[in-house]
Amino acid sequence: MAASSSEKQAVVIGIDDSEQSRYALTWALDHFFPSPIFKVVLVHSRPTASSAVGLAGPGAAEVLPIVDSDLRKIAARVVETAKQICVSKLVDDVVAEVVEGDPRNVLCDAVEKHHAAMLVVGSHGYGAIKRAVLGSVSDYCAHHAHCTVMIVKKPKSKH
Repeated sequence: MAASSSEKQAVVIGIDDSEQSRYALTWALDHFFPSPIFKVVLVHSRPTASSAVGLAGPGAAEVLPIVDSDLRKIAARVVETAKQICVSKLVDDVVAEVVEGDPRNVLCDAVEKHHAAMLVVGSHGYGAIKRAVLGSVSDYCAHHAHCTVMIVKKPKSKH
């Protein structure tokens, strides 16, 4: 007997506009879904317009609404693409959320909010210097999320 959606445990899957994110989503769906015990919670972290632009002062007031509109369109596209991947894998117990903020905090907060059994994130495969400067979302989540964290790496293509 299948559990109802409200009884199923959540698997939070972090999504963004990257090939690595789409690969991680597809990988998780192929290995764990459709599932009688898990539901999918897709979470996209959207930056604030001011953090995306990184400027203040004269002119910022005119630019920020345009940037915010673009960020909303990107978020809608990311969610729609992820939902289409779910549909193609016959996974229909899916909830999608777009939350403004740093992806590290957004994903860890989503784990708490949904009492997630697992968090799935893709790995961008940054080198040590870029990871040190930007900070790794997957590394942060592995240390701070209160659930199992699966970091899915896209295999390197053979030339």
